[in-house]
Amino acid sequence: MQENYLAKWLSGELSEEQLAEFKKSDEYASYQKLKEVSSTLKAPDFDMDQAFERINEERMGQTPKVITLNPFKKFLKVAAVIAIMLAGCYFYLNTLDESISTQFAERTEVTLPDNSEIFLNADSQISYSKKNWDKERNVSLDGEAFFKVAKGKKFTVATDHGTIAVLGTQFNVENRKGVFEVTCYEGLVSVVYNDQETKLPAGASFFVINGKLVDTSQPKETQPSWMNNESSFEGIPLEYVFAELERQFNVQVTTENVNTELLFTGTFNNTDLNMALKSISTPSQIHYKIEGDNVLFYAGNTPQ
Repeated sequence: MQENYLAKWLSGELSEEQLAEFKKSDEYASYQKLKEVSSTLKAPDFDMDQAFERINEERMGQTPKVITLNPFKKFLKVAAVIAIMLAGCYFYLNTLDESISTQFAERTEVTLPDNSEIFLNADSQISYSKKNWDKERNVSLDGEAFFKVAKGKKFTVATDHGTIAVLGTQFNVENRKGVFEVTCYEGLVSVVYNDQETKLPAGASFFVINGKLVDTSQPKETQPSWMNNESSFEGIPLEYVFAELERQFNVQVTTENVNTELLFTGTFNNTDLNMALKSISTPSQIHYKIEGDNVLFYAGNTPQ
C-alpha cells in the first residue's frame, strides 16, 4: 500500500480504484476499527494547516537549538560556574589564617613553618598566615605565650596593646585585659607601645598595667614561670591574680569584702588548687571556701 493512502482515505480523497486496492491490504481492517471508534470521540477545534505550519517552523528553526545546542551550552555554563566557585574557594581558603587556641586549664605548643616554637598559656589564642609565612613572619596574639624564634627575617607579634619585633630570640608576651607585659630571655626585643619604641635586652621586661608603665625586677630564670607550672606575680593587684587562678584551674572566683586592688607578690602552683589557694590567701590575709568549681575569697570578719 502506498504511504499516502491512509491520509487520503481518512480525508475521503481516494478514487474507487485506490479504495478497492486499499481494502485488500492487511492494515485496512485495523484502520477501519480505529476510524469507527474515533468517530465517537469529540475533539476540540483544531486547525490542521496552522498546526502543520507551526510544527514545520519548529523543526526547521527552533528544534535544533532546543534539543541539540542548548543542553550543551547549559552544561558549559554550569561547568564554568562550578570551576569559578572551586577556584574562588581555593583562593579564599588559602588566604585564611591558621588559628590555635587554648581553653581554661589548658596549654599547647605550636611549631611554625620556619620551626619557630610558640608555647601557649591557658585561655590564649594565636593566628598567622601559613601561606605568606616566607614573606612575612607575623603572629597575632590574644593571651599569653612564650616564643622561641628561629633566626631569619623580622618576626613580629601583634597585640591590641602593642607590637613586638625580633630577628631571632626567646621572649614572653602577656596580652590580656588591663595587662601588657613583654620579657626578653635571649637576644634583643623591640616593643612598640603608644607609638614609642623600647628595646629590651635579655633579662629585661616591659610591663604595663591599667595603662601605666610599671618598673619590674629582672627575670632570674631562662623562661617564664608558667612554663614550670607556676604563676608568679610582683606587685600585681589581686583581681589579676584571681583571673589567672581561674584560667589555670578552670574555676569561678568570687569575693566578699576583699580589696581586689591590694597588691600581691608571690607564686602559686598551677597543678594543685588547694596549694594555690593557700599561696594566695595566706600572704593576703584572707580566707577561701571551695564549692564545686566555685571558689569564694572572703575577709576574716565576713559572716559565713
